[in-house]
Amino acid sequence: MLILPESAGPAPVIETDRLRLRGHGPGDFADSADMWCDRQVYRYITGKPARESELWARILRYAGHWALLGFGYWLVEEKATGRFVGEAGFGDYKREIEPALNGMPEIGWVLASSMHGKGYGTEAVRAALAWGDANFGSVHTACIVDPENLASLRLAAKFGYRELKRTTYLGDPTIMFTREPGGG
Repeated sequence: MLILPESAGPAPVIETDRLRLRGHGPGDFADSADMWCDRQVYRYITGKPARESELWARILRYAGHWALLGFGYWLVEEKATGRFVGEAGFGDYKREIEPALNGMPEIGWVLASSMHGKGYGTEAVRAALAWGDANFGSVHTACIVDPENLASLRLAAKFGYRELKRTTYLGDPTIMFTREPGGG
């Protein structure tokens, strides 16, 4: 069972060799918008570019996760340059999906297409999972991946995510994976 904190706060900052994971701020809107409107990025996630209002709601949702649940998404940037890389972290989206993910933090990751192929996804997910393993106790985590997204399928497998079920989400095929704490 996931025990939520009595009070949560801003996202902690995590640093890896090349990356900094930090909370989102209003100034991150343009970089996030550019990423979420890039076909190479949205094709496996939403299938369409995001509208401005959806992008703003996404950033508010990221902050709200940290404020209310004590976990959420980080903005990922290059440490050396401050350049936007993408977003990674955990959410509780109350998705209408079977089986339900209730009480299971769902990890996700998305990188700007200019950052693909540099190992940043592996580095960011490793950092997020290390944080999750240290903070979620014995709770399993989950992720859902489009069956055609080979890069994300490989990344999920690399970190110990095992297929739970082939299902649909919002009418599209998806694969649901779960991971035991420390499983990768």
